[in-house]
Amino acid sequence: MTSPLSGHDHGFTLRKSRNVLPWSIAAIASVLAIVLAVMLGQQRTLPAVAAADGTQTKFVVHFEPAMAGEEKILDYVAESIAPDYGVEIEKTGLQDPIQANQAVASGQFDATIFEHQWYMEQSAEAAGVKLTPTVELYQWGFGMYSTKYDSVEALPKGSTLLLPNDVANQGQALWLLQREGFLKLNPDIEPRTAKMSDVVENPHEFVLKEADLLAMPRMLDDVDVAVGYVSQFDAGKVSRNKGILFPEPPKTFASRLIMASDFAETADAQKLIEVFSDPRLQEYLETTDDPLVQGVLTKVSDS
Repeated sequence: MTSPLSGHDHGFTLRKSRNVLPWSIAAIASVLAIVLAVMLGQQRTLPAVAAADGTQTKFVVHFEPAMAGEEKILDYVAESIAPDYGVEIEKTGLQDPIQANQAVASGQFDATIFEHQWYMEQSAEAAGVKLTPTVELYQWGFGMYSTKYDSVEALPKGSTLLLPNDVANQGQALWLLQREGFLKLNPDIEPRTAKMSDVVENPHEFVLKEADLLAMPRMLDDVDVAVGYVSQFDAGKVSRNKGILFPEPPKTFASRLIMASDFAETADAQKLIEVFSDPRLQEYLETTDDPLVQGVLTKVSDS
């Protein structure tokens, strides 16, 4: 990089004089020039930091790299929506959810689209960071799979059901089972926070087991039913015709555009929210025939 002092005309003519004032002014000007150059250099190298006056035009947005559909959504927004708002979307994938949320909180990424607000709360607490969920973006197909039965009506008493073992997604699975009338949860708790220990009525005498989401597809043959995301079973090469129930998920489990809490209050953040709130995103989710998106990531439900 060229030094800010090299060949720079400061506007002073140097004369032999006992008056030291011009030299003092020149020295001050030189120092100011150096400081300004350093500040500009820092601004150029800071990752994904918003300008205070809402002038940011490029945003780095994170997605879960194992979820090809999320990348497709960012491609669509970047190509078909963002240019109309005068901004550029740069996508970035990072597998580890804790590191991803830390990167968002620190400003390395401007936002992420990979989680619903309840998983975010769980993950942000583990990461020790403050994040803010904003606009709903899409919902993950979520339902019941079986290699032994063709319908939920065929499930016998005492069937073994496999549920996710993380708190946020186990709550979603149990809430699904309650909404479908298979069991009842403690009425004193918020259903989305439910754990297996919160089941108070189990008329079908289902045996409830839990496992990591990524392990569920390969464990499917060992249980009667597994309850989880279409994306996970697609990734595990489980045919969608093994799905026996796909109810509409509650809006509360929609993916959100999630940002650092301090950034979420800025004009730049509002600009990014506006881009992802464009109705064309929901139209895309409803009409696309891309197999990585269709049935895997769906438009946001009404309730």
